[in-house]
Amino acid sequence: MATSRTTPYSQQLKEHCNQQGLPEPTWQDVSDRRGGRTAWSSIAVVNGVAYSARFWYDGAYVEQAREDAAERALATIRPTVNTPTSASHSNYYGHSHGYRS
Repeated sequence: MATSRTTPYSQQLKEHCNQQGLPEPTWQDVSDRRGGRTAWSSIAVVNGVAYSARFWYDGAYVEQAREDAAERALATIRPTVNTPTSASHSNYYGHSHGYRS
C-alpha cells in the first residue's frame, strides 16, 4: 500500500513493521519538568531499538511527539531511493549482532 503525507507516521511505522514481520512498535512518553511547566517527548521502540523524537512538546501535543519519534524511526529503517538494493537491512532491525566464525 502506498503511503501519503496524510497517513500518520505512527501508522506508516506500524504498516512497515507488519510488512517486515517485526513486532508492532511501542511508544514510551517521557517528561521533563522545566520551571513551572512539563515538557513531553516520546521514544518509538522497534524490535528493541529506540528512536527518540527530535523535540520536546507541551503536554497538549504529546501525540505530535509520538509522530516525531515514528518519523525518525521510519527515516532510519525504511529503504530510500538512494539506498543500494544490495544493502542488507538486517542491521536496522538488530539482527546482525552475532559473531562470525
